[in-house]
Amino acid sequence: MSSSVRRLTMAAISNSLSLKQGLFLGCPRTTSLTLTLTRARPSSTSLQFRRCYAAFANENREYVIVGGGNAAGYAARTFVEHGMANGRLCIVTKEAYAPYERPALTKAYLFPPDKKPARLPGFHTCVGSGGERQTPEWYKENGIEMLYEDPVKNIDIESQTLTTISGKLLKYGSLIIATGCTASRFPEKIGGNLPGVHYIRDVADADALILSLEKAKKVVVVGGGYIGMEVAAAAVGWKLDTTIIFPEDHLLQRLFTPSLARRYEELYQNTGVKILKGASIKNLEAGSNGQVAAVKLGDGSIVEADTVIIGIGAKPAVSPFEGVGLNTDVGGIQVDGQFRTSIPGIFAVGDAAAFPLKIYNRIARVEHVDHARRSAQHCVKALLSAQTHTYDYLPYFYSRIFEYEGSPRKVWWQFFGDNVGETIEVGNFDPKIATFWIESGKLKGVLLESGSPEEFQLLPKLARSQPLIDKAKLQNATSVEEALDMARGSLQVEAAV
Repeated sequence: MSSSVRRLTMAAISNSLSLKQGLFLGCPRTTSLTLTLTRARPSSTSLQFRRCYAAFANENREYVIVGGGNAAGYAARTFVEHGMANGRLCIVTKEAYAPYERPALTKAYLFPPDKKPARLPGFHTCVGSGGERQTPEWYKENGIEMLYEDPVKNIDIESQTLTTISGKLLKYGSLIIATGCTASRFPEKIGGNLPGVHYIRDVADADALILSLEKAKKVVVVGGGYIGMEVAAAAVGWKLDTTIIFPEDHLLQRLFTPSLARRYEELYQNTGVKILKGASIKNLEAGSNGQVAAVKLGDGSIVEADTVIIGIGAKPAVSPFEGVGLNTDVGGIQVDGQFRTSIPGIFAVGDAAAFPLKIYNRIARVEHVDHARRSAQHCVKALLSAQTHTYDYLPYFYSRIFEYEGSPRKVWWQFFGDNVGETIEVGNFDPKIATFWIESGKLKGVLLESGSPEEFQLLPKLARSQPLIDKAKLQNATSVEEALDMARGSLQVEAAV
């Protein structure tokens, strides 16, 4: 049996299973050809699409990925691994660059010039997971068409056609939406677009910020989440007067406990960063030169600033796909465990997708590079092969701060699981600290800072197994190592039962 026939056979097997869920992929329903092929409906659509090819020779693309971020890069790699990229795959992106590891933008990319900052092509996808660096040449060598700086303007689902900003028409067989998120912005009427005000989502944003940091004296970071913490740490490396302002009670409120946040706040303050928590912002004020000059708080006080970075969250970048019947009630494009949307032939992955979080039995949208990678790979494998198992993701978050040369204390923490239930904190933060979340006697989540590689490898095992654990004994642990040994012992007990 030839490899191409084998692929179609496997796809047909996969599709026979997916039909039970009422989903299929195919050419437009309006074509007579579709009626003759509905019995097979291979999930890769390769057979149907080749037969549709003659009518759309100038517009046809068998597979189209919309978006140029991490998810797109990892999806492309998976297409290549299955031998289905060359001459069949097109990536449409608003960016001028091939997909890259976006977390670098708020970490090593912002290091000052004397601290060995990251630069492209050094962090193109997929080096973040130890894979081959996918430079623009890699896409050419693998026959992948890249449409740079030409985002999608609209979509016609009946004719399965995309229109880009430049007016280019693309006929697709299977469409993967991997558009990620856009940064939440301050309204223009309160100074959100003033020169010197920055948001970070792509390389162009980070480049603009670096130009500001090179001449800045007073920096204000708005937001106490990931972006705020990482950018403020980078600003310390530039030796700038830095202030973090946020409305919550403590840093990274969606994950850190008040006790853990206090440790980090003290770390930042010891590096000279000023922290204004529980503060609201009325507006950003311009100076005589039209540049941002100050942040006016809700209580009327003023914080001087010549550079302001706003990190107040993000929202899914799905505007071209609104109004075509995709379910976005849950905040992203809702998909099933194979990343199929409710519209045949359309998939969504990464930040833009709201998917079934199997381990906790709820619908979730996860803004994280690990999910972007894994969801893209799972989606493409399901599309091209007989893979039918549901995506089973374990939530994972991490951050690295103060890791540039000359930093007095480099920090790296990881979290796995669900931050629900009671918390137990073990350790003195220097050199390490751990927080455990326990609900109904089960270990639901764990955060570790400054652990060893072996200790970090234990975390996902604990979070996925959710072993029963003696809370009193854990509270009495005298070190992080002792606490992790207890948790490891609970795993072994579970395995023996």
